Formats: sequence, C-alpha cells, structure tokens
Amino acid sequence: MLIQACVNGARDVAEHHRISAHEHVVATDAARAVAAGAGSIHVHAKDADGRDSLDAGDVARWLTAVRAACSGILVGVTTGAWAAPHLEARLAAIDAWTELPDFASVNWHEDGADEVAALLVSRGVGVEAGAWSLDGAEAWSRSPSRDDCMRVLIELPDLDVAMVRERADALIARIRRSNEKIPLLLHGEGRSTWVAFDLAVERGLDSRIGLEDCLTLPDGSIASGNAALVRAAMARVPVR
Repeated sequence: MLIQACVNGARDVAEHHRISAHEHVVATDAARAVAAGAGSIHVHAKDADGRDSLDAGDVARWLTAVRAACSGILVGVTTGAWAAPHLEARLAAIDAWTELPDFASVNWHEDGADEVAALLVSRGVGVEAGAWSLDGAEAWSRSPSRDDCMRVLIELPDLDVAMVRERADALIARIRRSNEKIPLLLHGEGRSTWVAFDLAVERGLDSRIGLEDCLTLPDGSIASGNAALVRAAMARVPVR
C-alpha cells in the first residue's frame, strides 16, 4: 500500500507551524514524513507571499528543495485551477516548467482538465486524475487522456462520517466501469480523512495523509507535523 504524504496544500501558513511559505521548512518536514513511511510526496509550490503557484521558477525552487531532502522519492505537484484560473495561463505556466515533477494532480471537475493532462503527458509527467464527484469521474471517463493517467485520486470532501463509505463506493464503482485496472488512491479531507484512510486499507487501495488534508490525529489532537500523521496512518495498516 502506497501512503503518499500531502505535506502542505493550499492552506494558509497560519494554520499550522509546519506549513510555511519557505520551501526548505516544508522540505525538511517532508523528509521526516518519508522517514516515517511515506512512499511519495505531494507538494504545492508557493510564491514569495505563500500563495499556490504554477510559475516555473516557484515550481523549480520547491521541487529542488523537496528532492534534495527526500532523495529517491517521487515528488508531485498540483495543477489546481485556483493557482492559475485562466486555462491559457495555466497551460503556458506548465509548458514553461524547467524542473519537471514526477507526477502532477489534475482535477477533472475543473475546466481544461483534458488539455492540462495532455500537456503533462507530452512532457513526460505522470498524471494523477482527481475525482471529487461523480460529475468529475464522468468527465474523466470520457477524456482522451483517461488511459494515460498513472492513477485516480478518489477525493472525499469534508463529509459527515456516515456519508463517507457511500460516496467512496459510488466513485470507485464509476471509475472501475471505465478502467478496471487503473490504480486508485482513496483519501478524504477534514472529517472524512481517517474514515477514508481506513476504507482504503480495507479495500486494498493506496491512500495519502498530511497537513493538506487534515491537521489532527485519529484521537482529535493536533498533529505535530506530517511525520506524526504518517506514523498514525502506518499504525492503522495491518502487518501482513
């Protein structure tokens, strides 16, 4: 089972002391997460003001720092539309990248997902297809880049715990109707996080954990950092 560490996300730096606008602070915490058992890293590159950025200089700076701290670990980034709302600007930014991530997430509920995915594939970057909803899963199922994706991220928003399994089952079933073999990574955010992680373990799927998705350990206490979240996740995976 792959446990990916999603180390910062689009959170404000004030939300946790391990979330920073400085790449070396986050890279150091990412290294601790790898030492705790994370098998890959998902990071959001930031500009000087701490905002998510797809700018080539920012992406290169953050990738270089994380790779230096996490030697031999695959590192991915976001292509979220909030970082570059206009599709043409988003595509131009990605086309200008000089330091390429190993993979990048593409949200299929966002306009331009097909074009973003095709550009990434053409540049040799793996694509993680993000499916937050059945509409997103449907859009991915019709995409010409569907079978070029390395995995699908089944992403559950902050839901009441009782709703998590039903939402996950519906998304898994829709993805499987389109591609039976593509790897799935199931994760949640907020209240959904730990229920979704346990469901991923139960179903034999990959998952992720980190300060992007939640700030708290299973007992509700604030995590000291990404490593603490990864350790808690590892403890919930049965030893085989």
